[in-house]
Amino acid sequence: MDVKTLLTQNEEKMDKTIEALKRDLASIRTGRASTTLLDRISVDYYGTPTPVKQVANVSAPEPRLITIVPWERKMLGDIERAILKSDLGLNPNNDGTMIRLEIPQLTEERRKELSKKVSKDAEDSKVVIRNIRRDANDAIKKMEKKKEITEDDSKEAQENIQKLTDKKIKLIDEIKAKKEKEVMEV
Repeated sequence: MDVKTLLTQNEEKMDKTIEALKRDLASIRTGRASTTLLDRISVDYYGTPTPVKQVANVSAPEPRLITIVPWERKMLGDIERAILKSDLGLNPNNDGTMIRLEIPQLTEERRKELSKKVSKDAEDSKVVIRNIRRDANDAIKKMEKKKEITEDDSKEAQENIQKLTDKKIKLIDEIKAKKEKEVMEV
């Protein structure tokens, strides 16, 4: 494997880590309704765990309301149970044709808890990014030891990995700041 391939592979790993962080943060509840809250909730659909969005039409017609209209009426109870079992802390209102989820105003204490969770998720992602950097640097040093690359190439590759790491960590900080602002917004 050459250095360029190594750098490309590690950048892809870092990008996947950031995408995972974005997905995780999207499911954290803020003061306004967002259909992404339901991304992690699955229901049993003919024996297969299936995301709610694949068995129902999910929309946010108002800033504090999410509506769920299943394509099959018999799914109403399953969806309602899945929401109650989830960690969202929402009470579904089932009227026989659709489920309404009213998003209550977050308390100051809950906002702070959510903000801490955002920080923790972001920090976990940074750790993953740093581990990717460490593994890449180890691979570069092994290549240098085996005389596959020169010492100068090794130093340059390690500098490039560090620049990439710094760039991705800065991006994580920006994502975190944006989500914390969203969570703390009244």
